[in-house]
Amino acid sequence: MELIFASHNENKVKEVRKILGKEFKIRSLNEIGFYDEIPENQPTIEGNAKFKSQYIFEKYNLNVFADDTGLEIKALNNKPGVKSARYAGNHKNSTDNINKVLKELYDFEDRSARFKTVFSLITKDFSKLFTGIIHGEITKEINGSKGFGYDPIFKPNGYSMTFGEIDSRIKNEISHRALATNKLVDFLRKVYD
Repeated sequence: MELIFASHNENKVKEVRKILGKEFKIRSLNEIGFYDEIPENQPTIEGNAKFKSQYIFEKYNLNVFADDTGLEIKALNNKPGVKSARYAGNHKNSTDNINKVLKELYDFEDRSARFKTVFSLITKDFSKLFTGIIHGEITKEINGSKGFGYDPIFKPNGYSMTFGEIDSRIKNEISHRALATNKLVDFLRKVYD
């Protein structure tokens, strides 16, 4: 089955392709010749995911899924949340975002956080959301250079390393994106087998 992943983020596309395996053919927005930025102006992670998938489905009439992901930090009233990619400004710079989080959490003992990914799938037959959440904590310093985004400061519960240090094979089994992707795959297998 062929699906459009409504994302320009090649790191996300690679990660999802690894999780999905060869069973599904995934094409990114770049691969279908769509280079515009889809607005992320919804007030929730769910809303952004749904808006992006709807936008591409209406334009191309192809099976599509889109995601939105947010880092929710308890001490910061679940910020950066829906603004995670642009937390330090519209230039979407991961280093600036990380530094802003570390600065804001400087005096806090409770550093508990969670990553949340929501996939929105739209096909000719279905419109459905799939959510993956992983709990952990924000470290006091940057650790590791693997992954992307906030990975070097997020340590999942039960692990002694951040997502920036963990082998990608393990991350692709336990991450918020993996959990949401697995729910998406299970659903697709049930309805299209």
